[in-house]
Amino acid sequence: MSRRGHRAALPPAEHRTEPPLGPDGLVVTVINKAGLAREFDFAELPVPDRLQRSLARLFAAQSRAWTSHETAKTCWSRVTVFATFLSELENTPQDLDEVTVAILKRWRTRHVSTTTGKAVLSTIRLLLRQDPRFTGGPVTEELLRRFPAAKPSKQSYEDDERKRVVLAAQRQFRAAWLRIGENTRLLRAWQAGELGEGSRDWRLGEVLDHLARTGDVPRSILPSGQPHVDHRSLLGGASPEKTWGRLFLSRMELTALAVLLTDRFAWNLKVYDRMPTPTAAPSVGEKASITYQVQVEKHRAGRGRWFSTENITDSGADSPGRLITQALEATEHGRALAARLAPDTDLLMVSRLYAPSRVAHRHQDTERPRPVGPLSFGIAYNDAQRWQEAHDLGGSPFQRARRTTVTREGRPRQHTQDTNERVYVLPDTRVQRDSRSVFADGAMEALEQARAAVFPGHLADAPNPVHVQTVTADCEDEKTSPWPASGGGCGADFMLCLACKNAYVHPGHHPRLALLHQQLESLRSVLEDGVWNEQWQDHLLRLEDLRDKVGAAAWDAALARAGSDDHTLVRLLVKGDLTP
Repeated sequence: MSRRGHRAALPPAEHRTEPPLGPDGLVVTVINKAGLAREFDFAELPVPDRLQRSLARLFAAQSRAWTSHETAKTCWSRVTVFATFLSELENTPQDLDEVTVAILKRWRTRHVSTTTGKAVLSTIRLLLRQDPRFTGGPVTEELLRRFPAAKPSKQSYEDDERKRVVLAAQRQFRAAWLRIGENTRLLRAWQAGELGEGSRDWRLGEVLDHLARTGDVPRSILPSGQPHVDHRSLLGGASPEKTWGRLFLSRMELTALAVLLTDRFAWNLKVYDRMPTPTAAPSVGEKASITYQVQVEKHRAGRGRWFSTENITDSGADSPGRLITQALEATEHGRALAARLAPDTDLLMVSRLYAPSRVAHRHQDTERPRPVGPLSFGIAYNDAQRWQEAHDLGGSPFQRARRTTVTREGRPRQHTQDTNERVYVLPDTRVQRDSRSVFADGAMEALEQARAAVFPGHLADAPNPVHVQTVTADCEDEKTSPWPASGGGCGADFMLCLACKNAYVHPGHHPRLALLHQQLESLRSVLEDGVWNEQWQDHLLRLEDLRDKVGAAAWDAALARAGSDDHTLVRLLVKGDLTP
């Protein structure tokens, strides 16, 4: 399927895919999703030839599932670490069949204590287990031996940290958005013929038209060979903000926009490299609202699940879609110029390069779109690094901002529920801290429920003449009842006597209480579960607790002694005809 959902054309019948492993058995070629090739030469590894070839075969087999050179480079670097480790042994294995349990133990010990080391162990384990020589036996068992999962290296932002990051991004992007908006209005007025010819605004509009069409203001070359900005006094200077920045975002301003988008929507940094321009349609039943369809690409989801569409509505200044509207306005001229220079280019995140000729020449990243004229697309890792350094943040904000948004919203964003809980929510220290009050409230609720299910009173061997007799127990002091009556005394019904700490139960009560227990059990079969649970469950649980304290044998014997008065009183209790 294509990105827009159309079925892709089948290749010609004679088409054959070249195997990733070259004829020499040492060079592996990996093709990324852009169709670009990258070679990995296993002859460079510091191990014997046979071992080089075995590792190359395994690498080639695994590479068939890859669409990213970054994935291949990561695996290659970890294979290099493994090969270097083997080369430093006293007796370097000639091939994989000479790898022993002792070697794997040393390999594990060297790396298992760090997060990076665990990643290396996982990669090599996944690679080696494809080899038929690791299908059983002690060496295989050692290779597959589990190790503790790595803890995430990044944590979500605390509230004050997030506020600082978002405020820095808002200030930078908003200033750029306002600047571009002001110049866009002037350009449109010039194009519409609304400005007096020869006026300052008219002359500035003419420069802006040239800028929109070419990506730069008019320049001339001095005798020294250096370029010179024409109309410098009209523009107010030669800085980027005074020249091409009037209609285009700089890379740092685009990075600020990406920070805001990640904070709002939890998108990965790599998403911005190839994000298409969102499509817009009026919201159903809303004339003032616009709903954008934003296509998000994430290759880690696996083949067939790379693309997802998010509907985001702009219904006002504080709505999520307002940021999408501003992003479209800020990148309007960049997107239009890109489409003229390279038709069919339709990417949202576009910025203007400071030195287009130098950057285009140095562009070696096969994973990211190549520059088009003076324009660059997406956010490079070094852009994120430069942005955080400029704002003194102590680290790239993207991973932490994404984690903060995911944990704040409490639901998966471009990942599974299992990943959401295992990687984002459970290991996060802020979530753990904020959950303590929830756990405490839950524990208190459980404690209250447990207290409601036990008999809190006292067991006595005989009646006490100073206690007040009730239907279910004797009362030590009705004045201190948990359920006081408005006119004084106790306002609880007789069933709640068994929930009061003032209650005393002696053997004379046992027959009636055992009979009451039996009757409540029988009601369960004739009442709906919800009704029975609400009216009788707590009472039954207290009677069962009382039975356990009295003893099952004594309880059953007491039931046999229940007389006619006990039956009458229990029947009235169950019907609700007895009140204090």
